[in-house]
Amino acid sequence: MSYSNNRQGPPPEQLWKSWDRKARKQDFHATIYSSDGSQYKGEWKNDKKHGKGIYIWKSTGDFYEGDFANDMRTGFGTLTVKTVDGKFQRKYAGGWKNNMKHGYGNLFFSDNEYYEGEFYADKRNGWGRMFYADGSTYEGQWLDDKRHGTGMLRLANDNRYEGEWRDNKKHGHGKFFYVTRGQLMEGLWVDDICKAGQIKDFGRDQAILPTPYPIPDLSLAQPDQVLAEAEATFSAADG
Repeated sequence: MSYSNNRQGPPPEQLWKSWDRKARKQDFHATIYSSDGSQYKGEWKNDKKHGKGIYIWKSTGDFYEGDFANDMRTGFGTLTVKTVDGKFQRKYAGGWKNNMKHGYGNLFFSDNEYYEGEFYADKRNGWGRMFYADGSTYEGQWLDDKRHGTGMLRLANDNRYEGEWRDNKKHGHGKFFYVTRGQLMEGLWVDDICKAGQIKDFGRDQAILPTPYPIPDLSLAQPDQVLAEAEATFSAADG
């Protein structure tokens, strides 16, 4: 007895699936335009921007050049912006994660004002150094784009503050060196003001604008206790 084999081969692939498979961008360089006219040129993987590439925003002319992963700026890259006069200015160069500044990088506010240091979630977080347009510099800890923690602010005239910060203000224990007049203020600071402390001569002989008379050599009987009580008072006021 013989049997006939009526089995047929696999059904042909649906046409839309074939087109979709052929259209997928995988492991190659290409220039792709989005619906708003923005442009990406670079590497792809699994139909997403992945690898090295450059993205140009049509609306502003700004562009990013660097690493991508799963359609997002991730890795190392440089963001360049177009100014109102039509020139291009580097805005940020450094680490990225999920389209946000992350890791170590340099953020430029102008030609003579910039930050170099750590970022987290698109903000200055961790350790960093800020160079201001007025010639002053800050080096220390940051939290959510503000000086927060321990750091040193050096003014253009070399006067400087070393100590604790909170929300961009001198807050906590700190020392302010008045180099220009040869004095040192040390104590407890609250919202940029020294609330309890002592001032004494420091480098007065080398100061360019020394005070007319030296400060008398006086001291508190129990300075540590006085500062501790002051700190407790202002800490309670903070709630």
